[in-house]
Amino acid sequence: MDIANGIRKQARRLAAASEGRSSAWVDALRADTEQLDKASSERPVQKDGLDVAAAWAVIGIFLVLALAGVYMMSIILIPVTLAVVVGMILGLAAERLSKLGVPRILNAVLLSSAVALVIFLIINSLAGPMATLAQEGPDFFQRTVDRLMPYLERIKWLHITPQTFESGPMSINVLLENSANVLHILANSLTPAIVQGLLFFAALLLFLAGRISLRKTIILTFSTRTSRLAAIRIINAVEQVLGFYFATAALIYAGLGVVMTIIAYVGGMSAPVLWGIFAFLSSFVPFVGITTVTIALAIAGIITHDDIIFGLAPAVAFFSVHLTVENLVFPAVMGRQWELNPFIVFLAIIFWTWMWGAVGAMLALPLSLIVMTVVNELFLDEKVQPQLPE
Repeated sequence: MDIANGIRKQARRLAAASEGRSSAWVDALRADTEQLDKASSERPVQKDGLDVAAAWAVIGIFLVLALAGVYMMSIILIPVTLAVVVGMILGLAAERLSKLGVPRILNAVLLSSAVALVIFLIINSLAGPMATLAQEGPDFFQRTVDRLMPYLERIKWLHITPQTFESGPMSINVLLENSANVLHILANSLTPAIVQGLLFFAALLLFLAGRISLRKTIILTFSTRTSRLAAIRIINAVEQVLGFYFATAALIYAGLGVVMTIIAYVGGMSAPVLWGIFAFLSSFVPFVGITTVTIALAIAGIITHDDIIFGLAPAVAFFSVHLTVENLVFPAVMGRQWELNPFIVFLAIIFWTWMWGAVGAMLALPLSLIVMTVVNELFLDEKVQPQLPE
């Protein structure tokens, strides 16, 4: 019995001694680790040029793959993106209808139907003049050649003579043959265009119907109160900028279209209403739109009138009016806080036209406004912060 008690006491002493040594070793290891962490935090990690190059290479590869994905999925992304942008533009109107007690689904149906009606009216107004232009295409081309040839012959380095349009790739017969190929290509592209149109209206209807719930989902994805406040601020600012910008632009450019119709009528141009619609739609594409309308108006004026001064008068008048509107009227109405850098807008138009064609050119300005608004809301500190309920 005494032997067993002695063994137990000895075991306790050995265990206590072992625990003491282990505890001392753990404490020493912990102290060394804290000292090493402190030294590491005080001395930043040095990266050589190869590490920086590898990091930028990964970022570049990701951007290239992302751009390739955006380009390859254009048939889906174009109508969906256009629907989201149009839905955000109509956000202010949706809010007004909701305050009047209109249900969300009826709200979405009314606004999407209004968009469809506007598109139908524009297409219907363009159908007649475009059909007439297609029927008179050969005669119009011949008159254009006969009228412009004296001016083209004066430019020696172009090497253009009347024989250039009688034989070769620029002759009328070749152009008529190519027009058949163009019509075939347009017919083949009609089905994807119809599919994209249906996708656009379906996405617009669903976006407007679920706009509030989508806002809540986006806001609740952020965990902190500060991030949620920033999300609320950004979404509200984007909808306000897009809605106010395009509502004001539509009114101003509609007036510009009316002025263009008057200029075309007084200047003796055919289809003055078509010129007005063309000016209204092209004004939403900065730089490219005004350039296209002015050149087309100058060529049509030279063809219509014998006097070159009188023929160029409609183009000069329209360019002067558009220049006044863009540089005086528009900034005075919109304010300088929403003024975009012209060079950035020009680069955006080139990029999105390369990616998505004509629709990309139309989306370049609203997408630039969205990016500008997000950047301003994220990097400007002096903002009125909305308050979430407790």
